[in-house]
Amino acid sequence: MMELLVKELINAVEGKLVNGNTNVKITGISTDSRKITKGELFVPLKGERFDGEDFVKDAVSSGAVAVITADLRNVELLKDTTVAVIYVKDTLTAFHEIAAYYRKKFDIPFIAVTGSSGKTTTKDMIAEVLSKKYAVLKTGGNFNNEIGLPLTIFRLESYHQIAVVEMGMSGIGEIKRLKEIAKPQVAVFTNIGVAHIEKLGSRENILKAKAELIEDFGENNVIVLNADDDMLVRLPQTYRGKYYKYGITNGDVKAYNIEKDERGVRYVLKVRELEKRVELSIPGMHNVYNSLAAICVGLEFGVSVEDMADALREFKPEKMRLNIIDGGKIKIIDDAYNANPDSMKAALTVLRDLDSKRKVAVLGDMLELGEYSKEAHKDIGKFVLECGIDVLVTSGNFAKYIAEEAKICGMNSSNIFICKNNEEANKVLDSIIKEGDLILVKGSRGMKMEQIVHHLQERVK
Repeated sequence: MMELLVKELINAVEGKLVNGNTNVKITGISTDSRKITKGELFVPLKGERFDGEDFVKDAVSSGAVAVITADLRNVELLKDTTVAVIYVKDTLTAFHEIAAYYRKKFDIPFIAVTGSSGKTTTKDMIAEVLSKKYAVLKTGGNFNNEIGLPLTIFRLESYHQIAVVEMGMSGIGEIKRLKEIAKPQVAVFTNIGVAHIEKLGSRENILKAKAELIEDFGENNVIVLNADDDMLVRLPQTYRGKYYKYGITNGDVKAYNIEKDERGVRYVLKVRELEKRVELSIPGMHNVYNSLAAICVGLEFGVSVEDMADALREFKPEKMRLNIIDGGKIKIIDDAYNANPDSMKAALTVLRDLDSKRKVAVLGDMLELGEYSKEAHKDIGKFVLECGIDVLVTSGNFAKYIAEEAKICGMNSSNIFICKNNEEANKVLDSIIKEGDLILVKGSRGMKMEQIVHHLQERVK
């Protein structure tokens, strides 16, 4: 992070300096008192289980030279110290205002990626493609919310030429707030599914919430969208700006002659009159779409098709995202990072398409679906049967509906195992796993399905 002065922060947040002086230099910004280093600003935020204001003293002890606070107790606590203390009405709002101020220091394009699923992989592929020509900053992991996005922006350095950020949301207004901080020039839409339908009630409302990203887009902006998605094609064409539309069935940037196996996916890219063979080292038809989105962004920023093909061939996904682990006697598809109905179906399709003696699906709860939870899990149960999965193991209170529906639809009950938790699932797997099995492990982040992956890995050592 480039240095900031306290007086800059005061102007950015319209706060009041109640201690210290305005010329204190800030070398970093943190919201975690446990990770503060000397010279940083501490911004205490309120979470579900903690209040950062309670840890201001710890942050100062660890080296914080400045503090933003909305708590008069901390004003009193830090008086007569050398720490610069800026008093504000709301620390989260101040955090966002500082991030917006810092972003304005960089005259570089931002690409924002949103959608119901595939955001992180698409963001990473875009960054990989652009890195063939530019110095790229990208969102780490899935730091895609009102805290993660500002923290990403604070990682900007003078040498960065372009930034790729991920934007998630669970309700109306959230994408708009993130957009106002990052000011993206390019918006990339992956798909509109049912993730977060608990709060929004319908896919139409999810589309509306995602479309906040392009509400004020003008002629100098660019929109990249999946033309095969039945909801995204409804984005009002009245939005000014340049469009790139990608897909397998529809779009200007298309993939055909698709081949898939355990090594990954291969296809022929067609962009107008140009054709180029593209190879991905990760499986899944959904990753064809993710890569097409990345290619659209690369085309916009002048990356050659040859360089993009090289970048995509070299691309490796983050941990717990469709990583195939060869355990010798068995193979594991580790997709434990998170799950919603769309990504669950995508992972099951990968399991279906890969060769193996026996296909085993270990599926956990999909969370944040509200009143749709039961039906959404039952729908996955039907899909398990359609994919020809040999063995189904479920873990969690909602995942049992996957198992029950698979049984109702005709799956052999002797190959269905309903478990309350991961510990039970591990015991079941110990008793049923055979040499030659291909095992998919997937569930929402809160289910910690990586516990099962680790257990399987230990078992086959």
